[in-house]
Amino acid sequence: NATQAKDRLYGQLAASLKNMSRAVGQTADLFEQLQTDLDAMRVLAGTHAAQFMTVAAELSPEADGGANTEA
Repeated sequence: NATQAKDRLYGQLAASLKNMSRAVGQTADLFEQLQTDLDAMRVLAGTHAAQFMTVAAELSPEADGGANTEA
């Protein structure tokens, strides 16, 4: 009877370890996707920053060095 209980518990442990191994693998895959997404966000943020600075320079009244000041 004790041997059966021990075998049952070892079976449960094996199943739990198998599930945990699968979850760790899924987590690793998700972290890899997260890294890809973060890299894309970094590129996108840089592009948007460049666009913003370009528009700000075009709209800035001081962008022409003050040459169009009214007397």
